[in-house]
Amino acid sequence: MIKLKRAYEPPEPEDGRRFLVDRLWPRGVKKEALALERWAKEVAPSHELRKEFHHDAARWDEFQRAYAAELDANPAAWEPLLEAAREGTITLVYSARDEKHNQAVALKAYLESKL
Repeated sequence: MIKLKRAYEPPEPEDGRRFLVDRLWPRGVKKEALALERWAKEVAPSHELRKEFHHDAARWDEFQRAYAAELDANPAAWEPLLEAAREGTITLVYSARDEKHNQAVALKAYLESKL
């Protein structure tokens, strides 16, 4: 099972293994507060794609396609997350305010298509 959670929400036992999937560290959050298995910044969208999308919901479909293409080209970045999901619950931690249109949502859908 793959869950999603904002970095500003407290960790819970039901989260399983937690992975921060942002390229940038969440503002104002201490490392200990996130209770992470790992900061998987290599799986985050490229800086260029992140800037281009800029959390614009109107560009969501375009962003998902471009991000999937980046992920297709870099399986070493996401395969450890997929393996962890096969072993048990994982939570993709992100800092975006928009809970429906962000890289963690797109990554979750991408990983679930590989399960």
